[in-house]
Amino acid sequence: MNSIIDYFSNVPDSHRIYLLGACLFIFGNLELFFSFKKGNKKLKHILINCLFMIPAAPIQLAIGCVLIAAIHTTEIHHLGLLNIIPIKLNPFLIFTLSFFLLDFFEYVYHLIMHKIKRLWMFHLVHHSDRELTVSTTLREHPIETGVRLLFLVIWVVIVGVSFWALLFRQFIQIASNVFVHSNFRINERVDKVISLLFVTPNMHQVHHHYEKPYTDTNYGDVLSIWDRLFGTFQIAKPSELEFGVDTYFDKKENTNFSTLLKIPFGKYRSSSSSTI
Repeated sequence: MNSIIDYFSNVPDSHRIYLLGACLFIFGNLELFFSFKKGNKKLKHILINCLFMIPAAPIQLAIGCVLIAAIHTTEIHHLGLLNIIPIKLNPFLIFTLSFFLLDFFEYVYHLIMHKIKRLWMFHLVHHSDRELTVSTTLREHPIETGVRLLFLVIWVVIVGVSFWALLFRQFIQIASNVFVHSNFRINERVDKVISLLFVTPNMHQVHHHYEKPYTDTNYGDVLSIWDRLFGTFQIAKPSELEFGVDTYFDKKENTNFSTLLKIPFGKYRSSSSSTI
């Protein structure tokens, strides 16, 4: 465990980029052979989603500095839930508790992004992708990137997570997020077992269905237990699924990068089945 702590305490940022690239390459190639839904203009689709990385980069860098400062502050002043536990925890328990608590708060964050109208307008840019693939992982409005990371700063202070534990979880989170956006499905029997604890592509594809109530289900980040615990878990037949958002189903809107950036600043469109 000490070697893990040492690695994640000093891991270069480039290693996260390498991991993301490796996951995109591996799961992207698996999509070629086991694609769930065949898409058109695959290269154009990938390029549009990759463009979101450009405006997101400076935001990630700036708020990343705030995040590091927040972690440093919690360590100095012994803030957060993990720092008020009256017993001394070993590194394994520290990581396990950090992982579960942060995963719960990521579930809360995802729920918030769906339930508050203006925040949903930013989040729907991700949901508007009608060809769900590994590249959809990158499709996040830069403002949402900022909102997500600012929420993470709050979660870090509440939990009192150590830097190494946060980085360790983020490596798992990167691999998981690319995996669950993959355009293939796991054998249904195997999926029933895995999805008892972890989010799977089968489960997350339901969340990306174009209309409610499916859109408002399966909010889990890495773990599926919160959806099961709070009644937001849902399954659906593959034949029932159509990806995208019903209020932005026109390809002229959901396949143009500049239009996608402007969507959150426009007029809110209410779905016929909306409860937001």
